[in-house]
Amino acid sequence: MSQKRHRLVPETFGLKRRKEQVPVEADPVRGESGSARAAVAELVQLFPRSLFEDALPPIALRSQVYSLLPDRTVADRQLKELQEQGEVRIIHLGFDSDAHGIIFTEDYRTRVLKACDGRPYAGAVQKFLASVLPACGDLSFQQDQMTQTFGFKDPEITQLVNAGVLTVRDAGSWWLAVPGAGRFIKYFVKGRQAVLGMVRKAKYRELLLSELLGRRAPAAVRLGLAYHVHDLIGAQLVDCVSTTSGTLLRLPET
Repeated sequence: MSQKRHRLVPETFGLKRRKEQVPVEADPVRGESGSARAAVAELVQLFPRSLFEDALPPIALRSQVYSLLPDRTVADRQLKELQEQGEVRIIHLGFDSDAHGIIFTEDYRTRVLKACDGRPYAGAVQKFLASVLPACGDLSFQQDQMTQTFGFKDPEITQLVNAGVLTVRDAGSWWLAVPGAGRFIKYFVKGRQAVLGMVRKAKYRELLLSELLGRRAPAAVRLGLAYHVHDLIGAQLVDCVSTTSGTLLRLPET
C-alpha cells in the first residue's frame, strides 16, 4: 500500500514537481524527486495564503510529508537534515503530541518580521531572528539556553511570548511558534474532522479519492480538500486501496 500511496498523491492532486538546478554531487535532500524538500515544496503550494492575508508563512505538516514519502524513517531523517542545515523550521502545533508544522526558514523570517514591524517587541524579535534562529534549529528552548547562551533577559523573553514567536511549554522552556498560528490550528482541526466525516458518511465508510476531491468542500474546510487529504493519508487516518476505478479512501477498521 505504501508504494501505491507514494505514486498516487502527486498525480491525483495535479501537483507538478518543481524542477530545480541541482549540482551533480548535491545533497540528496535538496530538490530531488522523492525528497523531503521536494515534498514540502509541493505541499506549501496548497497552503491558502490569501485566507490569512499572506500574514502566515506557508505551513506543511509532517503527516502530509508522509503522504508523499511513505517511508517515515527516511522522511524523518531528511527533515532532520533540512532542520540542521537551517533550511526549514519545525514548530509544535499543539493539537496533538506529534503535530509538527514545517516552514521554510526564509518564509518564517519574512512573515515574523512583517508581523512584528513597529510593535514594542520588534527589537526582541529581531534579536531572536538574528542570534537564535541561525544557531539553533530546536523545537523548543530552555531558560539557561536563552539567557546564558543567547543573552536574553527575562523581559525580552516575555516580549517574544507576547509577539507569538515563543509559546510556553512548561516552567522555564518555550516552543518555537509563529505569530497568528492559532487561527490556522483552529481551521486545521475543524477541517480534518469535516473531511473525515465525508468519508465516514459514505457507503461502507469508503470514498474514491477522485470523487472526494470533486465534491464541494463543507464550510468547515477552510484550508482546501487536497490539503486535508494529504494529512489524512500521511497520518494513516484513512487507508488507500487501489481499485480499477482509482484510489479508494477507506476508514480503518477499529
